[in-house]
Amino acid sequence: MAPQKPSSQHRRLTVDLRSTWRAAWVIVCVGVLVWLTWFFTSQASSTITLIVMAFFMALAIEPIVGRLSKRMPRGAATGLTLLAIAAFLTGFFWVFGSMLADQIGQLIKAVPGAADSVLKWVNRQFGTEYEMATILDDLGIDNSTIADYATSVAGNLLTILGGVASGAFSVFTFAFFLFYLSAGLPRLRTWVAGLVPPKGQVIFLTIWQTTLIKVGGYVGARIVLAVINATAMGGFMFLIDLPYWLPLALWTGLVAQFVPTVGTYISIALPVVVGLGSPDPTDGLWVLLYAIAYQQIENIFIEPRISARAVDVHPAVSFASAIIGAQLFGLAGATLGVPVAATAIALFDLYKRRWTVSPDTEQEVSALLRREEALATQRHDEKAEPPADSGAKQESTGASDRPEQVRSSD
Repeated sequence: MAPQKPSSQHRRLTVDLRSTWRAAWVIVCVGVLVWLTWFFTSQASSTITLIVMAFFMALAIEPIVGRLSKRMPRGAATGLTLLAIAAFLTGFFWVFGSMLADQIGQLIKAVPGAADSVLKWVNRQFGTEYEMATILDDLGIDNSTIADYATSVAGNLLTILGGVASGAFSVFTFAFFLFYLSAGLPRLRTWVAGLVPPKGQVIFLTIWQTTLIKVGGYVGARIVLAVINATAMGGFMFLIDLPYWLPLALWTGLVAQFVPTVGTYISIALPVVVGLGSPDPTDGLWVLLYAIAYQQIENIFIEPRISARAVDVHPAVSFASAIIGAQLFGLAGATLGVPVAATAIALFDLYKRRWTVSPDTEQEVSALLRREEALATQRHDEKAEPPADSGAKQESTGASDRPEQVRSSD
């Protein structure tokens, strides 16, 4: 007699102690990973942004540091470059700092008056009757709200001091990471490449060098173009005696170069509005004409010489990458979205496979399309024309129905 198999009611589940500990460690590791992800994306996001910005700035100053490091140690070359940048910024704010602060304050106070002057000019030119109070009411803003906001900002001294201290700490942190990243960039490159198998080191070093050329070249070229743009615009506005020429020149240079595609139009809008609201409204027209002329000169002669190797991205792609970068990482993401997209496109062009589209292929596609169009026309004609025997069927149907009607009447 065969032995009976044990029923499912008597089965026992045995738990291995080693498996239990392994599952517990997996759960702990997943929890730690989730916590680290939350920490880095919420609590430490500002520090990570500073590190990323410092890394890309280190790539931007790499050409200067690389040339100086051939004559002196790498750390000394980095320190000398950063000291030169700090000396330039210090000298600029030493000479123009007081003027810049005064003009910014005057510009903020003059914005309502300038807007009212522009509105009156629009009413005179187009025969409209817009009023500033009506526009502010439509936007949900009144004078009391503006006054309360200004009073709260001016009276909250502790908040202002805290913001200044936080800004100073951010600048120090940025400079700290920038120095060590720039000084140790070759060692970092070698160390990371050593973590990759020999077959993948060529790919990694190619990506590194492409990123260095694209990102570093883009940031460096944008800075140089911003300085040229701001200097030229400031000189022109100073010559025509436009009010607040210094902050407007800085605004124009930075926005025009670091906001892709639409930055040129946004940057020139504010100086034109200030010019139209000035005592001589023709200043706004002169600023607009100068901006158009300078943009043509920059596009043809200046930018190709400075950023020839940096970035070659379609305007739609650059605008989309800047928007996506801004949504993900704020201002830093908007600034670095374009060079990152350019790096990705360059790597794609480097490793992708392409086949030539021959004329025979184009002819075959055209023949298939013509054939499909002919078939579609034939099907449409068949649906539009009724069958030839449909009339006879209808007559026979009517004749067969008459006797039934007669019988029913009987």
